[in-house]
Amino acid sequence: MSETPSNTLQYRFDGPEEAPVLILGPSLGTTWHMWDRQVPELAQQWRVLRFDLPGHGGAPAHPAGSVAELTARLLATLDSLGVQRFGYAGCALGGAVGVELALRHPERLASLALIAASPRFGTADEFRQRGVIVRTNGLDPIARTAPDRWFTGGFAAAQPAITDWAVQMVRTTDPGCYIAACEALAAFDVRPELGRVGVPTLVLVGSEDQVTGPAEARTLVAGIPDARLAVVPGASHLVPVEQPAAVTDLLVTHFSTAWQPVFDSATGQTALPAALVKPAQAQPAQVQPIAEIAPAPADPAAVRPDPYDTGIKIRREVLGDAHVDRELAQADAFSADFQDFVTRYAWGEIWDRPGLDRRMRSCVTLAALVAAGHAEELAPHTRAALRGGLTPDEIKEVLLQTAVYCGIPAAHRAFRVAQQVIREETTPAE
Repeated sequence: MSETPSNTLQYRFDGPEEAPVLILGPSLGTTWHMWDRQVPELAQQWRVLRFDLPGHGGAPAHPAGSVAELTARLLATLDSLGVQRFGYAGCALGGAVGVELALRHPERLASLALIAASPRFGTADEFRQRGVIVRTNGLDPIARTAPDRWFTGGFAAAQPAITDWAVQMVRTTDPGCYIAACEALAAFDVRPELGRVGVPTLVLVGSEDQVTGPAEARTLVAGIPDARLAVVPGASHLVPVEQPAAVTDLLVTHFSTAWQPVFDSATGQTALPAALVKPAQAQPAQVQPIAEIAPAPADPAAVRPDPYDTGIKIRREVLGDAHVDRELAQADAFSADFQDFVTRYAWGEIWDRPGLDRRMRSCVTLAALVAAGHAEELAPHTRAALRGGLTPDEIKEVLLQTAVYCGIPAAHRAFRVAQQVIREETTPAE
């Protein structure tokens, strides 16, 4: 067990101290106990390190809003323990951390297993709406439906104790950390980068997984050069819990046979095992330039991002992909310039300014729309405000304020629109 500063993760070790380190990463809403059935056998060959996500399993509630931040905390934990090189297996969000390690820190990673993982988890809108539900209703609705997402119906019915364990595990998670993890998954998309994963990779998925199923697994295998697919029959999303023996056997086989030699980041070369290294004959020293360094641009503005690129990113983050896709799809030769104008100046300039955070900008936007009588724009911006972190009570207070300064009829229309959006966004799916 560990004392946990805010920049590290809660962890535990199992297995012999001299063995190579194998890390097991959890799924959103779970704790390191999801790996309990794998540890006894894995710990015979490896020094197994399990970690908890922030606010999960009693870990300190220091939210991490991106996969990169979670990965940095894991590496800080490993650095504090003197662990430089390791194998890694991660489930779902834990799998996203594994891909991040392979892309940004290949010198640390010897072998990789991605379980119930995806290069992009659903859509950003789905995870941001889940955050709205948790912020409004707490974690109980998510906890009650967790067994439906995680297990096949037959397993859930036959294993009521495990089903109850799953519900309680989610219910006791810190809501703020859960919401931050949803934001991390909403922003995660490495589809264009999969070809740069250079470590031996096992992609493992349950045949009945309805969250990140075989289709997502095949996308990973198609994109990662040295990846192999294993489909476990009769298992859903939390496959290490539902089919522990099959998962254990697959992990033992993979990490026993696919452990990449040490990568030297200074030379960009992979070290050969000592037995394979042949003495080299003396050669005159030659220095070859690796790359030519380009001169820094004289004008810092020359490297400023295109406001359109910034704007479309922020517009999607605030309003959601579905809304922006509809707006852009409706544009034609007549209105395309207007869409470009809005994206560049409203979203790429004003919404990108550092003076106000997005919650405050949503408050100002809602008030301005009520004042100007633009009821038709209130629905998408109410939805954006919820997904950006405002609670229904905070939106109510904004609209009550507009009733005083913009008039009761305008506020009445706004309340009708906002009420419908809030019902849609905060009602948990059955």
